[in-house]
Amino acid sequence: MERIESHACSGGRQEVWRHRSQVLDCEMRFGIYLPPQVEQKSCPVLYWLSGLTCTEQNFITKAGAQRYAAEHGVILVAPDTSPRGADVADAEGYDLGQGAGFYLNATQAPWSAHYRMHDHVVEELPALVQANFPATGARAISGHSMGGHGALVLALRNPGRYRSVSAFSPIVAPSQVPWGEKAFGAYLGEDRAAWKAWDACALIANASERLPLLVDQGSEDEFLAAQLQPERLRDACAAAGHPLELRLQPGYDHSYYFIASFIGEHVAHHAAALRD
Repeated sequence: MERIESHACSGGRQEVWRHRSQVLDCEMRFGIYLPPQVEQKSCPVLYWLSGLTCTEQNFITKAGAQRYAAEHGVILVAPDTSPRGADVADAEGYDLGQGAGFYLNATQAPWSAHYRMHDHVVEELPALVQANFPATGARAISGHSMGGHGALVLALRNPGRYRSVSAFSPIVAPSQVPWGEKAFGAYLGEDRAAWKAWDACALIANASERLPLLVDQGSEDEFLAAQLQPERLRDACAAAGHPLELRLQPGYDHSYYFIASFIGEHVAHHAAALRD
C-alpha cells in the first residue's frame, strides 16, 4: 500500500491510498477519513459507494461528510467505482466499463477477468482496512445512484455483514431500467433470471435480515422517472413487510448538493447503529 494523499480535515486526516487488488487484478485507490478519535481507540467504518463516472475523489471532496464523521467517531472509506487500468476491459459511454462497475461480480468475458467489485467491497477492502488502520469490525454502508444500488444490494446479499444501510437516489430495480439492463446484459449475460441476484427489489422478497432501509430521493432528480423509480422499492418493501424509510426531498436533484444537504443525517443514522 502507498499513501498518495493526506490532508488535515475536521480534526482528523483525509487520506487516499493506492494498493494492488488481488480480487480485481489491478491497481486500485480508496479514500479514507480517519476521525480524531482514532488517536485513542479503534473506530467503526462507514463504507460509501459512489455512482457512475465517479472515483474515490467525488465523495471525499464534495459531500462534506468528514465533519460529521469527526463528530461521531466514524471512519469513512470510499473506494473507486470499478477496476482501472490499460489491461482492464472498457466500453464507450459513461454507463459501462471503467467507472461503471455496478458493484457486482461479472460472469461474462471480457468483464469477468477484473469486474468483481462485490468481492472487493465486501471482503477484500474491509480486510485491508482492518489490517492497516485502527478500525473495528463494525461496518455500515451507503452510496449514491449506482452506489446506492450497490449499498442496498450488498447489504441484502450479506446479512449480518453491515449494521445499517442507506442510499441517496439509488437505482432500486436495475434489471428493469436502461442503465441496469445495459450493464447487466454485458456483465452477467442475457439470462434475466440471473440479474435478480443483483436487484434490490428482487432481493427484498426473500431477505433473511430485516435491516431497515433509509433512502433519500430528490423530487427534481433528472433520472427519477427513467432510471431510479423509487416507487418500485416502496412496493417491494410493502409486499415483503421490509422496513423502509423513503424520503422524497422537494426541490433536490441528483447532484452532490443534494448529498451534502442530508449526509449529516445519514452519518448520524449509521453512527447510532455502529455504537457498541
